[in-house]
Amino acid sequence: MYKKILKKITEALGYKLVNKDLIKNQRSLDSYNLINTQLILKLIFNNNNIKSLIQIGANDGKRFDQISKFIKKNNELKAVLVEPVKKYFEQLKENYKGFKNIKFENSAISKNNEINFLYCVKDKFIQNYHDHIKGINSYEMKHLLNHSVKESHIEKIKVETLTFENLIKKYDLTEIDLLYIDVEGYDDKIVLDFLDNSQLRPILIFEYIHIKNTSFELLIKKLLDENYKILKVDENVICYNENFKII
Repeated sequence: MYKKILKKITEALGYKLVNKDLIKNQRSLDSYNLINTQLILKLIFNNNNIKSLIQIGANDGKRFDQISKFIKKNNELKAVLVEPVKKYFEQLKENYKGFKNIKFENSAISKNNEINFLYCVKDKFIQNYHDHIKGINSYEMKHLLNHSVKESHIEKIKVETLTFENLIKKYDLTEIDLLYIDVEGYDDKIVLDFLDNSQLRPILIFEYIHIKNTSFELLIKKLLDENYKILKVDENVICYNENFKII
């Protein structure tokens, strides 16, 4: 009874409790599914001449990173890897040490530079949680709370910020073949900002599970208006147009 009351109170305050079994079941199923993100990435790189890409939310370039092995496999590929949290940014650079074709950006990509801070788990408590927790840094505290992080274990850190338009200008990107995004719920805003302020139309891969439904519906409409085909795989949405061959 008390658990039901607590659940109603937390949901009324905007903190919807995560169904842990659902998440665990989905991840277990994803790991055995014949069509998964790794397969799609393999097809993308095999079937298309991917010369340039941007990864936003690169974290340390190792932990749960779906795309790192494809980046490391091609020395001719021009890549910009973006990670706002300084400690993970330094690990990211170390994990790609020696790759001269890769650029690194220590900023949060946000519309109108609206995000200049993130919520993270404090270093002294990080070992209390599953390794996945290192990758759930978010502009919303409730995102961490929804993953069962104690509020007393959370800190607010300042980060540099950059618009997508200025990211493109900074690295003089005249073409992008693949845009890969994993930013814990801000993915839709980045994709919409990119589509509104750039003529480039690469393959888009972004995590959808933390996006609010109202915003997600607007994003899907925008993608369809831009003649993108949409494929849901694992926790990601893969979007591509007639210029690319996926399956």
